[in-house]
Formats: sequence, structure tokens, C-alpha cells
Amino acid sequence: MSTEVTVTPGVAMDSRQLPVKMEPLVVIRPRRGLFDLDLSSVWHHRQLLYFFFWRDVKVRYKQTAIGAGWAILQPLTTMTIFTVIFGHLAKIPSDGFPYAVFAYTGLLPWTFFAASLTRCSASVVGDGNLVSKVFFPRLIMPLAGPLSGLVDFAIGLVILGGLMGWYGLRPSWALLALPLFLLLAVVTALAVGLFLAALNVRYRDVGYTVPFVIQIWMYMSPIVYPVSLVPERWRLLYSLNPMAGVIEGFRWALLGKAGPDLTAMLVSTVVVVALLGAGVVFFKRLEPTFADFI
Repeated sequence: MSTEVTVTPGVAMDSRQLPVKMEPLVVIRPRRGLFDLDLSSVWHHRQLLYFFFWRDVKVRYKQTAIGAGWAILQPLTTMTIFTVIFGHLAKIPSDGFPYAVFAYTGLLPWTFFAASLTRCSASVVGDGNLVSKVFFPRLIMPLAGPLSGLVDFAIGLVILGGLMGWYGLRPSWALLALPLFLLLAVVTALAVGLFLAALNVRYRDVGYTVPFVIQIWMYMSPIVYPVSLVPERWRLLYSLNPMAGVIEGFRWALLGKAGPDLTAMLVSTVVVVALLGAGVVFFKRLEPTFADFI
């Protein structure tokens, strides 16, 4: 059962009627109600969130030969393979844009999302020694996953700018909407990651399942192909995949292609918000049992 901790300082009087400072009084009460989630404690421990964020960034490239260069090498290598196989051999259309830029604008948000989801799902188990010894809001651990991925995303965005300049492409005023689509990708990774992080504590099969799910999800998203190839009758169902809206939104904001379907974006946003709310409740309900299973 989740608990609420209240700290009240106290003062006592000794036999000479002199004030004696006492240790703070700690009162532990059980949480009541399904939505009594105590989310304010995350804000109170925001410095700890910064610590997890910065630790993830430093550990990721510790003792590596090229360091943050992996944030450049991985998407560029994938883009090259996709361009050769899907762009030149399979002749998949790219909405009139050079296929290399078309693929990279899809890979940029997808790489960020996939890495964030992986870190979220493994966050609680990866810091199991802290969970079993120290009290702090466990929700901070999956929250740090998408935040630490923003560093790699920023590096990749610079590379995309150079690639667009090479092909003579310039972004339009729609670039101002890019943070909104990035926020949708962050919330999507966090929403799904909360479920997986909580389940991973009890069922370690989740760690083996996540890479498989990400691989399937990638081909269900318009990375190597445009949404225009999806039959019209399946578009609404296809929009239930929030990453489809994110990727199309990135291409609209960066390349100036036709704007995303507003109805599809609304459906994606509603699905993500509902999934996030359910994920937070699910995570908080299982949180008191984490130390027992880790």
C-alpha cells in the first residue's frame, strides 16, 4: 500500500522548562483512493530527477572510443541502409523528397522514442539497489529515460540540418510546431514505458520482449514509407499509432510536406493522454511492491 509521509518539527521542554529541540515527527498514513497518486512528491524531488538525467548521459558514453559520436553514427548508418534498400532497390516513394532526408526525418523521432522506451522499461530494475534501500518517488526513474534522450536528439537534429542543407531544403514556419511533436513522442514513450517498467519488476520477460515490440512497431510506423501508401479505409485505425502522427508531424515541420491529418492527430493525442493516465495509476499501484520483488 502506498503511504503518505508528513514531517512535523517539534519542541519539548526539559525539567528546567528549557526548550529542547526534538527530531522531526514522521507520520506515515496509507494512501486512499485509486487516484491518490501524490505526484507533487516528484516535483519536491526534482533535484534527484536531474541527478538521474545527468548520470544516464554520462554513463551512456563512458569509456567509449567515439563518445557522443554514436548518436550520429547509428541513425546515419540506418538511413544509408534504408536509402539503398527501400529507396533505390524497392523504389518506395518519398513524397517527392530525397529519400535520404525522408528516411532521416522519420528515423530522428523514432530513434529517440525507441531509446527512451528501452530506458523507461529497464529503469526500475536497473536501479534496484536504490529501490530496496532508499525512499524516493519511484516515478522519477522512468521519467529520466526520455529526458536523457534529448541530448542525442539534439545532436541528431543538427545532423539533419546539415543533410537538408546539402540537398538545398529549408524548413518553413511550421518548424515552430516541432516541439509539440517532440513532446508527443516523449509522452508516448513514458506512457508505454510506465507499464513496462512496473511489469518488468515482476516478470523479467519484459526485458526480452521490448526489443521485439520496438522492431514490430517500427515497421508499423511511416519511417521507410509515406502514409499515402496506407489505404484510405485504414487511415483512422492507423492513426491509433501515435508515432505515425509524430513522424508525419516532423516531416511537415521540417520538410514542408502536406500537413498531418488533424483528425488523426487528435485521435493519437487522446490515445496517448489516456494511456499516460492509466500508466501512472498502474505504476503507482505496483510501486509499494517493487522492493519485495527486486
